[in-house]
Amino acid sequence: MSTSIAARQGAARERRHGGDADAAATRRRRRLLVGYVPMVLLALFFLFPLVFMFVSSLKPDAQILSDIGSPQAFLPVGDISGQNYVDVFDRVPVVRFVLNSVLVTTLIVGLGLVVNSMAGFALSRLEWTGRKVVLTMIIATLIVPFETIAIPMVYWVSKLPTVVLENGLPMYDFGWLNSYHVQIVPFIANAFSIFLFTQYFSTIPRSFDEAARIDGAGWFTIYRRIIVPLSGPAFATVAILTFLPAWNQYLWPLMVVQQEDLRPVMVGMQYFFQVNPAWGEVMAYTSLITLPVLVMFLAFQRAFVSSIASSGVKG
Repeated sequence: MSTSIAARQGAARERRHGGDADAAATRRRRRLLVGYVPMVLLALFFLFPLVFMFVSSLKPDAQILSDIGSPQAFLPVGDISGQNYVDVFDRVPVVRFVLNSVLVTTLIVGLGLVVNSMAGFALSRLEWTGRKVVLTMIIATLIVPFETIAIPMVYWVSKLPTVVLENGLPMYDFGWLNSYHVQIVPFIANAFSIFLFTQYFSTIPRSFDEAARIDGAGWFTIYRRIIVPLSGPAFATVAILTFLPAWNQYLWPLMVVQQEDLRPVMVGMQYFFQVNPAWGEVMAYTSLITLPVLVMFLAFQRAFVSSIASSGVKG
């Protein structure tokens, strides 16, 4: 008798525990649903412009204008073809523009990582008079809009000396206009990058420096062999945040570069608005220049997210 009572009590406990587990699992699923649904809707909301751009690049101008205001604007329906892409390559030297942007962006990012990280190292690891004042002045430049200094910069770069070849001999001339270096040099040093490196390097224990100094290492050796290997997230974050503005440059190249073979991709947009805007070609061109950025992000999205999150915690 007692055995059957104990068995019934055990079965009741199992049912109660099973019910509790089912209820807990239901609550977890509900929380996940409530958490993920808004994120999915937000992601779709931000994807709509990209979908509209890619879909419109396959349509003629008349259909693009007629589909606006209806769901068909986001669907590849109607007169679909790749003619807009063919017309883009006929109108502008797309390959040349892309190569120019790749060259300029790569050099800005690469040289910027070296220059800004060394400046951040000097401001965070070395002790010298006026260090905090210099850092304050660097941070203060972040509040100055680029548009306010663009015209003075054009004047000064037009007066800078340069070397040209005449009959195979190097000759000095003045003016950096219509060159690659006028698009690169002014943007190598970046106040925000210096500040981020300074903040990140400050979190690395100074005992590493002291141990290296005891072993006879100089400051450059400490920077190269200790600080740089420990600062991967900071370098990745700065590279990401430097790449996007460098790739999207428009105002500065438009002001200082007049030769077509030196222009980057963003300046090429003006070719499509000279007489009557060709909206299909505009969408095709923007799709072409957006695709490399999307491919790079999708390929390195894990590194992007982890580097920005890590540097945000440590910085």
